[in-house]
Amino acid sequence: MKILCIGNAAYDVTVPIDHFPIENKKVRLKESRVECGGGSASNCAYLLAKWGVETYFGGVVGDDYYGSKIIEEFEKIGVNTKYLEKKPGIMTTSSVIIANTTSGTRTIMTNKNKDVVMSKRKIEDDFDIIFLDGYEREFAIEAIKHNPKAIKIIDAGSLRENTVELAHMVDYIVCSKDFAEEYTKKKVDYNDTKTLIEIYEELKKEFDSKIVITLEDKGCFTYDNGYILVPSIKVEAVDSTGAGDIYHGAFTYCLANNYDMVTTMKMSNIAGALSVTRLGGRFSIFSLEEVKAKYDELALS
Repeated sequence: MKILCIGNAAYDVTVPIDHFPIENKKVRLKESRVECGGGSASNCAYLLAKWGVETYFGGVVGDDYYGSKIIEEFEKIGVNTKYLEKKPGIMTTSSVIIANTTSGTRTIMTNKNKDVVMSKRKIEDDFDIIFLDGYEREFAIEAIKHNPKAIKIIDAGSLRENTVELAHMVDYIVCSKDFAEEYTKKKVDYNDTKTLIEIYEELKKEFDSKIVITLEDKGCFTYDNGYILVPSIKVEAVDSTGAGDIYHGAFTYCLANNYDMVTTMKMSNIAGALSVTRLGGRFSIFSLEEVKAKYDELALS
C-alpha cells in the first residue's frame, strides 16, 4: 500500500497557558513551548508513516530553518520527501498556537506567504491512495490524473474555492462541521438529528462521494446502510491542536487496511480524541498499538 499526501506543510510553535492572555499584559509560562511540524496533509503523512505505511508527501517549504526541521522530522519518521520542494527565497509557513490547557482549546495565528506554492512537476509514481487538504491544487490534479484508480480522500476543513473544486474529484470527503454549515447555509442542532441529515443530503446532492461530517468532541456522522452518528470518547483535553489532522490520518489508514466504515470512524475518533490529552500536534499522535488497545477496551466495556 502506497499513499501520497498533498498539501500544506507548516511549522508550529505551541505556547501552553492556563488562561487566555489579557491584552497589554505579560504572561509567564508555567510550561515550555512545544515546536514541531504541522499542517493537515503533513500531519496525516506523519501519522501514516508512524503507523507503518509507505507514505510520500507533496508540498513546499522554504529554504530556511523551519523548512529544514520539517524535512528532518519527515525523514526521521520515514515519510518519503521526493515530492517535497524546498523553495529558495521564501519563508516556510509557520503558526504560533496559544493552547489553553484549562479548556483544551487553541488559538492559531498562521503566517502563510502567497508564494508558498509548488513549482509545476510531474508525478512519477503510482499510488493506491491520495490524500488532499485543498492546497497545492495543480499538483493535486496532476496526481489524480496520473492515478485514476487510486482512492482519493479530501480533508474539507474550511470553505475555500480550491477545496470545493478538488472535492468534486475524490471518493471520500471528510468535512468539518464548519465546512458543512457554511456550504449548505444550515446549522447543526445536536438536539435534532434531522438537521444533520438535511445537511448531509444537501452535500450529497452536490458531491458524488462518500461524505463524513466531523463534529469535534461529538464524534462524526455519515450514511452507511442508514444514518450513523458515531460518538467520540470522553477525555480530559489539554490541547486540541492537530486533532482533526490526526482523525484524517487514522481514517486514511483504516481505508488502506479495508476496515468497514463504522470501525474506521470509531478508530479515527479515538485517535483524534486521545491526541487532545497531549501538547503539540505531532507529539500527540498516539501509536497504532495504543489506539487499537483503546478500541478493544471500549468494545469490551
